[in-house]
Amino acid sequence: MKLTFSPASPFARKVRIAAIELGLIDRIEFMPVTVAPGTPNEEYSKIHPLKKLPVLILDNGEIVADSYVIVEYLDELAGGGRLIPASGPLRWKIKSDHSLLQGMLDSMLLCRYETMVRPKELRWKAWSDDHWNRAWKGMARFEGEVDAMAARPLDIAQIALTCVLGYADFRFPDCGWRKACPGLDAFYRKMLERPSVKISAPPA
Repeated sequence: MKLTFSPASPFARKVRIAAIELGLIDRIEFMPVTVAPGTPNEEYSKIHPLKKLPVLILDNGEIVADSYVIVEYLDELAGGGRLIPASGPLRWKIKSDHSLLQGMLDSMLLCRYETMVRPKELRWKAWSDDHWNRAWKGMARFEGEVDAMAARPLDIAQIALTCVLGYADFRFPDCGWRKACPGLDAFYRKMLERPSVKISAPPA
C-alpha cells in the first residue's frame, strides 16, 4: 500500500497515527505530494481529481480516499473495532465527534490559506474570522468533553482531536488555545507521550 501525504497535513497525520497504533505502518509506503492552492499537479489529479490528501493506494491500484475512510479501512484490516467501534451508541458518538473535528480542521486550513496564501488585497477577513470562530467554538465544546473522551480506549476521535491541537500549535502558535482550554492542553500533552504522536508531528 502507498499513502500520499505531506508532513504538514493534519489529515495525513491522522492516518499515520492510526497506522502506527494498528501495527500496520510497515506495510505502507509514503509518497510525498504537494497540493498547495494555485500549484498545478496534474499527475496527482489523475490519482485524486480533488487533489486532497491523503489517499491510500492499494496494491491492486484502487484508491481509498478521505482520512476517516482510510482509517476505517486500516481498522478493518487490523481486525476491526479497534479505533472505530463496530456497533452501538459509542460508534455513533465517536463518528459524530470525528465529523466535528474534521470540520474544525477544514476551517483551520481555510484560515491558513486565506491569511498566508491568498494575495493580501484579495483577503476576506470576515470570512476567515468566521471560520476561525467555528474552530474556536469547537475547541470550547471539546474542552467540556475531553475528560470523558480521554477515559476511553484510544479511538479515531481522540486521534482527530490530537491532530486539531497539533495543527493549531503548528500553524497558529499564538492563538492561545492552551490558556483558553487547559483540559485540552493536558490531553494533548498526554497524547504526546505516545510514539505515534511524536513520530508524526509536523516539522518544526
